[in-house]
Amino acid sequence: MDRNSITGIVLICAIMFTWMWYSAPSKEEIAKQRRTKDSLELVQKQKAQNTIGHKQLAVGKDSTSNIQHLASNHLSDSAKQIERVNKYDVFASASKDSNKFFTIENELLKATISSKGGRICSVQLKKYRTYDSLPLTLFDADSSSFGLLFDTEHNRTINSSDLYFEPIGNSFSVSGDGIKKFAVRLYAKTDSIKKDKYIEYEYSLAGNSYMLGCKLNVMGMQDVIASNLNDFSLNWTMKTPSQERDLKTQRAASTTYFKYVDEEPDYINEAKDETKTLSAKVKWLAFKQQFFTSVIIADDFFDKTGADVTSHNEKTSVKYVKDYSANLTIPYSHKPNESFGMKFYFGPNHFQTLKKYDLSLEKEIPLGWGIFGWVNRFLVIPVFNFLASFNINYGIIILCLTLVFKTLLFPVAYKTYVSSAKMRVLKPEIDEINKKFGTEDALKKQQATMALYKKAGVSPLAGCIPALLQMPILMALFRFFPSSIELRQQGFWWAHDLSTYDSIWNFGKLPVIDFIYGDHVSVWALLCTITTLIYTQMNSQLMGSTQNAQMPGMKYMMYFMPIMFLPFLNKFSAGLSYYYTLANVISFLQMWVIRKYLVDEKKLHAQIEENKKKPAKAPSSFQQKLQKRLEDAQKGRNGMPQKKVK
Repeated sequence: MDRNSITGIVLICAIMFTWMWYSAPSKEEIAKQRRTKDSLELVQKQKAQNTIGHKQLAVGKDSTSNIQHLASNHLSDSAKQIERVNKYDVFASASKDSNKFFTIENELLKATISSKGGRICSVQLKKYRTYDSLPLTLFDADSSSFGLLFDTEHNRTINSSDLYFEPIGNSFSVSGDGIKKFAVRLYAKTDSIKKDKYIEYEYSLAGNSYMLGCKLNVMGMQDVIASNLNDFSLNWTMKTPSQERDLKTQRAASTTYFKYVDEEPDYINEAKDETKTLSAKVKWLAFKQQFFTSVIIADDFFDKTGADVTSHNEKTSVKYVKDYSANLTIPYSHKPNESFGMKFYFGPNHFQTLKKYDLSLEKEIPLGWGIFGWVNRFLVIPVFNFLASFNINYGIIILCLTLVFKTLLFPVAYKTYVSSAKMRVLKPEIDEINKKFGTEDALKKQQATMALYKKAGVSPLAGCIPALLQMPILMALFRFFPSSIELRQQGFWWAHDLSTYDSIWNFGKLPVIDFIYGDHVSVWALLCTITTLIYTQMNSQLMGSTQNAQMPGMKYMMYFMPIMFLPFLNKFSAGLSYYYTLANVISFLQMWVIRKYLVDEKKLHAQIEENKKKPAKAPSSFQQKLQKRLEDAQKGRNGMPQKKVK
């Protein structure tokens, strides 16, 4: 070989090595090729036996055609597997499977768990039915989602709701004092043949309980999950189905509640479509329906980072009431084995049931603010539960409840009647004062009237104060009846459900009328309005013309208010209208008893005359200030310059 040949060979080798060095793949490309190679090897292993079977079936046929068909399928499946690996990383093998369902149940509820996402995809409450007698389901697979979101070391964002979990155990039923568990696992398939890297939901359920345990176990995932990830994002969404008769009432009573650690529960206004950022550590979050609720509760807390909750009215839907969504954050510290404890409450908004968990869950029930809520919690609910313990019809229970409260308020009714009787006795003298001063000097007339009241020992406010004392109970019951699940689907006479309106005639939706009055006629609402008008008439007669002379416009307002209130009662709880009707009838009887047997107006007049003879008591500081202001006002009026007549 001559010198030129050797030189040429050397140059060619140099050029080849230079080109190989320049075109060598980067580290990222090498990693991608390795993942592709691993995916192809996995596909080849999974399809090896199937390929052999296909080849055996191809004997005696066109071998070239069969081989091309197999090669085409092989390449297609390989490409799909590569796509799954690129999308799901080490969870690629969990992205393809058939969905399987498992049930865990006790005497009260039946929860269905889906292998896809490993989530609770539906819950049925066994002791309740919808208004049209169908099984009551809080949510189903098509209207809900639940999944963990996190990043892997290879910068893949994983949503567990897209992947298939493997069951550990079988469906079960538990009762009595027993407790059973069922788990599902999402495995990370790495080079190791051991199944030691997984995310697990471990569910537990005890007998006779609406509380369902759920422990999130993250095992051996510290090298799989991105090293800069400090938490999991938990996304929970739900469209709540319509379960009651009136869709508008359900929307007005449904919203999201949440409780920060060491704080009172808060909520989104029922009428608003709103997303609220959760600004502190969250203890629990609830998707509340009118009479039922779904709550997720942390054993410790959900972190506040990136947490929010959304409530949206499904205004165009007749199937769904509200659209809820929540993003919660679960802390993660990259330990080899970590667990996060939480639980779900799927059940009724029943005060005692919620209160026994000592988590302030009972605050979801709108019993009223301030004193009205206290009256409900410490008076109305205990009396109601005591009466309900006798297992009698709820219409009779409301009657007994009315009798109890009207008996407690009888001293107030008595005081009110005595005050009105005193005013009637003084009416002739009041008329003399009105005649003396007329309308020219209203201030002096008022002073003379107050002096007469003081001398006779009569207070014009004596009838108002007792009436005000009744208001807390009346307003508390106004919130109690529509919120009481005990009245749900409990019938009495023509009312089939005391928790909603009764109807003897549905005339359909008419323009304007439907918006103002509704599409039906409620008998209890009519009876409540009629008895209220009769009660107003009786009070007007008892007071005589004294009050009407002083405030003539009030007479018509007192009759107009019950009529204005009728459209509202027509759409409201029949139990409330029934209670108010009973209260009015019992008030008639009380007034008759007081007038017939307890108050003698002749003796009352004699007592007032005796009071007039007694020396007047020194006025209180308040009365002195009031008198001074009246005098100053009178002086100011008298001192005003008069207009000159031209």
